[in-house]
Amino acid sequence: MNQCTAVVLLPPPDHVVALSVPGHRPEAGYVLCEMGEHHDGHHASMLWDEGGRPGSAVWARWDAERTELVPLPWCSALDTRDEACGLFAGHPSGHSWQVTDPTHEAITRHLAEQHPHLFPEFREGGGGG
Repeated sequence: MNQCTAVVLLPPPDHVVALSVPGHRPEAGYVLCEMGEHHDGHHASMLWDEGGRPGSAVWARWDAERTELVPLPWCSALDTRDEACGLFAGHPSGHSWQVTDPTHEAITRHLAEQHPHLFPEFREGGGGG
């Protein structure tokens, strides 16, 4: 499934603004939802992880009215290579390995056409699609 395309403008938290150098206020930035398209509930984007402890990942979650920063535990699901899902526990869409960023995919395919020796998985019969 393709990645959700929802974005939100996230202003810097008040405590970051308070610690900033006078005259150099941190700027707001956009974050992109990391879940699969057509998911239920809030959009979400992981901002940082403070060392892998339960609830140590801080996520921006938003809907049409409100954005909040919340600590959430990691999803415990593993793929067939024993790699963990990169989303939070109880996320509403498919696991991270099931979500494809269509922009990243398009860039990779373009680069594979220009430099096929660097992308053997996209060669004819190589299983890249």
